[in-house]
Amino acid sequence: MAVPILSLLLLFISIKSSADHVTNTFIDCLNNRSEPTFPITGTVYTPDNPSFSFVYYAYIRNHVFYNSTTTKPSLIITPLHVSHIQAAVICAQKHGMQMRTRSGGHDYEGLSYLSYSNSTPFFILDMFNLCSVDVNIEQETAWFQTGATLGEIYYRIAEKSNIMVSLVEFALRLRLVDIAVEVESMGEDLFWAITGGGGASFGVVLAFSFKLVCVPSQVTFFDVKRTSEKGIINIAYKWFLIAHKLDNDLFVRMSFDVVTNRKGMKSIRASFPSLFLENSTRLLSLVNDNFPELGLRESHCVEMSWVESTLAYAGSWLEHPSRLYFIELNNLKEIDHSRSNQTT
Repeated sequence: MAVPILSLLLLFISIKSSADHVTNTFIDCLNNRSEPTFPITGTVYTPDNPSFSFVYYAYIRNHVFYNSTTTKPSLIITPLHVSHIQAAVICAQKHGMQMRTRSGGHDYEGLSYLSYSNSTPFFILDMFNLCSVDVNIEQETAWFQTGATLGEIYYRIAEKSNIMVSLVEFALRLRLVDIAVEVESMGEDLFWAITGGGGASFGVVLAFSFKLVCVPSQVTFFDVKRTSEKGIINIAYKWFLIAHKLDNDLFVRMSFDVVTNRKGMKSIRASFPSLFLENSTRLLSLVNDNFPELGLRESHCVEMSWVESTLAYAGSWLEHPSRLYFIELNNLKEIDHSRSNQTT
């Protein structure tokens, strides 16, 4: 019995030694390929680095993967300069390592930081250091690097204007490594592929340019909640019938969760977080005429700026919007399957 155990131990040591050799030669390649004026040292985290786990888990949005048994990366690269990305791509190809590009981690399936193959070593190219946001109100455009979170982007825009926002549908151009591309010339299929459909296949996106669009200075937010004891089935059924027919300035979302009452009994609760791009006076009339089952009252409605409403929608509204910078909308660690419209 001791012989098989010894054989397994020797095999494990051999495999680990081989993996360590690949990692070390890969790091040597990175050092040789990076520009001397922008050394890559300090941006590379291996599993024996005390900060490895913190960097790895910092942008994981799905709790399922917190204790996952899937294969972890051999190392994490957190580039500070485009030359670091170039070196990573070249060295990955040379040493047969797969690359996962993570830009905020808005990826609930974990494809930007996990591997389901034990045979090929991989590393994460984590873009969180490349997070600058440049807003030009006069031209109504904004350039932002792919490491920037929604919270940072909205905050930087709100610093200069409370009536401008940026939406993914209004992307103008993007920068890949060594390339600047106009969205119209690249084709819609490739654009959507590199903004969520194949982050490891089409190239590493450094930054996007977006057209800013105008929003009212004040919008109205409400979040009505109803439990099963209050006709939740009838309300939900009515929502399915009328939600798509409501005013274009009104968006009513429906979600469900389980709550426990004071007696310890569990029940289903429906929530209707909603946004209206006008004041509450017309909102009350509009909802009560088309969706009276919801029971919307004036006390449910809160008027605020659009950027404040993004926090309210995420469940983190603050009375002091100057703190927005410290709340990254993407960092709300909820298990959700919202579709990502950014490179992940």
